[in-house]
Amino acid sequence: MRDPKTTYAQSSDIRSRTYLEYRKDMKRKAIVELEVLEWLENKLKELYPGKEVKVYKSGGDKFLWFLRKGGVTGDADFTAEIDGGKEKLEIELQYTEREDLRFYDFKKSKVIKRGRLIKNKLFLFIHKPRLMYAIFDPEWIVNNGRLEMVPAWRSEAYRVPKENFENILKPDDRLKDILAKVEMKKYILDFQHQLIEINKESLSRLLQSVIDEKKIVKIIPKDLDSFFKVCFILDNIDKFPENANLWLIYILTYINNELSLEKIYKIVYCIDFLYSKSKVELQKNEVEQLIPKIEELIRLIKSFYKNDGSYTSEYTVSPLEETRCAFFSINLLEDIIQDIIYYYPQWSQNLKPINKIYQNVEDIEKTYNMIKTAWDEKPKKLESY
Repeated sequence: MRDPKTTYAQSSDIRSRTYLEYRKDMKRKAIVELEVLEWLENKLKELYPGKEVKVYKSGGDKFLWFLRKGGVTGDADFTAEIDGGKEKLEIELQYTEREDLRFYDFKKSKVIKRGRLIKNKLFLFIHKPRLMYAIFDPEWIVNNGRLEMVPAWRSEAYRVPKENFENILKPDDRLKDILAKVEMKKYILDFQHQLIEINKESLSRLLQSVIDEKKIVKIIPKDLDSFFKVCFILDNIDKFPENANLWLIYILTYINNELSLEKIYKIVYCIDFLYSKSKVELQKNEVEQLIPKIEELIRLIKSFYKNDGSYTSEYTVSPLEETRCAFFSINLLEDIIQDIIYYYPQWSQNLKPINKIYQNVEDIEKTYNMIKTAWDEKPKKLESY
């Protein structure tokens, strides 16, 4: 059954991008939300002096940036409890990277419900170029905007003219460091995602020469490289193996302490592909096998961290490409962790939730500087393994 509280993505939205690309796009906002959460809590303490204020990501530890079974929840971005829970607020986050906006748009469904203003709700707007913010309620939006169709959203929204909106923006010096961290993580997200294009290029002939789709979904490959290629091909032709649960448990047998970062990313890709498709429902024993293997992979990746911010497991491969493999793996493993907590809470009580994207990275700023220096100076021909 479909969850009535969930807005399901249009199939065309997903088909126009691969599943991993769609998840990557959804994660960009999650990066911002998790980085500003503590700052937002402090801002609300200023609005409610003398009262206890707690701010949570909606869903608490179980929140997801993308639902594996499709769509996004209709929940607000944050929930806040004021004065020990005597007052509860929903908070929506919006932000812009543009300076040239003529209007600031707010979806009607987030402002009005059943013809009435939504109560106990605030909006947090962050203006990145100006390092400014505003906190306001739905009534302010209605009083200062007008209801119009927004073509990009294909829905009605309240459009607040620039001159009205920018008058309420306030500066905050703390936003500089927060938004700098956001940009680092978004940059790294794009950098590690290039691994998909690298593999598409190196496996392009295989992708074009798949003849027997029925055969490829039945036979479990017998070595890691073949296993990865088959999963990658199936993913790109939108097919799925029979006995996927068996495939998932089988790929876990490749995990050991002798793995390189290249082998780790291939294993993680396969785990993610087999796990993330909605046809797979895991049993208790399967979840209990998967969780320690995820934790083992994260520990192994962390062991390859170097003081210059790179990750190195083989001296025959460039540190830049190995770091790409490390981040690609961490990115997907954090997705799976949150997904397990969301869909299998009864079997994952001891799994540590993801409170910030790339929280398993040793020093995000040091690694960002290493990647940016090496990647920006490098010719943009994609490497392949």
